[in-house]
Formats: sequence, structure tokens, C-alpha cells
Amino acid sequence: MAWRFKGHKITAVVVLIAAAAWVGTGEFASVGSEEAHAAQPAPDAKEQGAAPASALRTVAALTPVFKDHAREIRISGVTGADKRAVLAARSSGVIAALAIVQGDAVEAGQVVMTIEGADVTAAVTTAEATLAQRAQELEVAEKLFKSGNTAELQLIKVRADKAAAEAALSQAEAAADRLNLRAPYAGVVDSVDVELGEWVQTGTPIATLLALDPIVMRAEVSELDVGFVAVGDRASVRLVNGTVLEGTVRHVAREATTQTRTFPIEVALPNPDRAVPSGMTAEVSLYTKPERSVTVPRSIITLSDEGEIGLRVVGPDNVARFAAIEIIDDTAEGLVVKGVPDDVRIVVSGQDLVRDGETVAIKDAALTPSGN
Repeated sequence: MAWRFKGHKITAVVVLIAAAAWVGTGEFASVGSEEAHAAQPAPDAKEQGAAPASALRTVAALTPVFKDHAREIRISGVTGADKRAVLAARSSGVIAALAIVQGDAVEAGQVVMTIEGADVTAAVTTAEATLAQRAQELEVAEKLFKSGNTAELQLIKVRADKAAAEAALSQAEAAADRLNLRAPYAGVVDSVDVELGEWVQTGTPIATLLALDPIVMRAEVSELDVGFVAVGDRASVRLVNGTVLEGTVRHVAREATTQTRTFPIEVALPNPDRAVPSGMTAEVSLYTKPERSVTVPRSIITLSDEGEIGLRVVGPDNVARFAAIEIIDDTAEGLVVKGVPDDVRIVVSGQDLVRDGETVAIKDAALTPSGN
């Protein structure tokens, strides 16, 4: 045991002597100096005030491709009539003529129902005869007044009688017109609620009229998307039967529904043959106003010191800087963003390793927007 202990002491002394000899040679102190010297630029480069390429951080960058992009918003909706009216009887009486049946197409102003009214028609004839008489009396009275054979008060009375006759005729004609029920616009008769010969009162529902051209797609947009939708935007509607129609947004509500906090919209679709009925469900694709944008990979989005999202870009001077952006769409190809400056390249590799104002070496990269 004594011999082993002595052997360990001898080994420790030998190691200590060897380390002291190495330090004494000066090689230990020169390690850091040599590395620092190796890191210094060549004399020529220092005189020119530029760092050598080997000292710059290398990043991969690409040139952005600007395109006009229309954001797509997908929602579901239901078709509906452009106009819907319940036609009602304008006068009381027995239905003398019913010119429509369910499913008929009618034109604006077409008479769809007539109520019996012989007495009303006779009143019009009487009013016309009375007016003709009053007109003749006025003509005679004016001649007599000009010749001085009648008083002015008599002339005024005759004029008043003629005006009263004109009013009586207008009332009689209005009563006769109320016997006829006319279509207020062109459309399709969806239902008929009375029969020929039935007695009806004023206000009795007669028929329901639908205007189906254009057909209107009614849907609701979330409060997150409503700011991107405007009247006049293009819309594509795919019906449940596979039919695809193109239309435009004609109305965007300014008040959200209380229950869902969504905003109703209307899309007008051409339907000249009235083939698309009211009440059919469909998928609606809204295309917002095209904006100048760039599609970039999701993985290159970075944050500024203030937490603002953006991209790291380099200008013609190869100096890196942060560019704030706004994401306008998320597609299968990548994020569609706007706000990218002109005359810059987008850093797609190493963007989180460089700082604003840092000069970098650039390696060209291929655009792969679908990368995550």
C-alpha cells in the first residue's frame, strides 16, 4: 500500500512539471491571439472599409412576385325571391273573373282578378254625362259674361259645378279601377287562395306573387369577414344540384343579427328562365376586391421587437430590415400578404438570425410557398 501511494504522488508531480513547462513555452497564451488574428480582415479589405465575404452572415432570399389576389370567403346560403307579395282584394264583391292559376307567369300591370260591379260601372257613366253637361253650361256662361248678360257670381258658380263634376268622375273611375286586381311586377304566381264566384271583402288575400329574376341568394357573413365584403363584389354560387351561377353582392347589412352576431348579405343571380326556385340551399364563394399581394411560405413570417408580424427583407444594398405586412388570405400555396415593399428580396432562410441594419451575404432561393 505504501508503494502504491508513493506511485500516485510521483505521477502527480510529473503531470505538474509537464504543465508548467507547456505554459512556459507561451503557446497557451497565443491560442486566443491566433484566433483573433485569424478573424481580422485582410489588410487590403480593412483599408477599403468593407468586411470580407467570409465574415458576413449568409441568408437565402428570393425576389417577390406581385399579383392581384381576390380573397375567397366561403359561406352557405338559401335562394329567395327578389320580391314577394300577397295580392289582396281592393274592393268587396263577387269574383267575376280569375285570370290566373298556380304557376302562371304574369307581366307587370296584368289584370289577375275582376270583381262584379255593375253599379260602379254605371256610376262612371253617370259622372261622365254630368261632367259633359257642366262643361257646356260653363261654355254658355262665359259667353254671356263676356256680352254682359250674366253676373260674375253666376259664372263662378258654373265653374265650381264643373270642378265638382270632374271630382265626381275621378272618384267613380277610382272605384271602378278597384274592381280589377293587377300584378305590381312581373313574376310567377306561387299560390291562389280564392275561387271564381267567391265573395271577398276588401283586403282578402287573393294570390302570392314571386319575382324570381334575379334570384337572390341570402346568406350571413361573420363579423371577422364582413369588413372584406362590399357591394359589387363578385360571387360564385354552387347549388345543391351542382349548378354554378355567377352574380354580384347587392346588399351588405350594417347591423348584425342578435342571435349569431353575423351580417346578412344578398347576392343577385340572373335567372331569366326562372329555373332556380326559391328556398334552395347553396354554397357561396365571395371574392373580395383584388389587392396587390405576394404569396409566401408560412415558415418565413417573423415578429418585430414590438410584436408586429412581418418579413425580413434586404434591399439593393444587401442590408437587412423588417417589413410589416398584413395577411389577407391563407391558401394551400401559402399565406397571401400585402405591404411588401418594392425593390426588395424576401429572406426565406436565416431571417431570425439577422438584425435590422445588418449587411448580409445573399444566396438565391427558389420560391416554395407551400412550405410550413
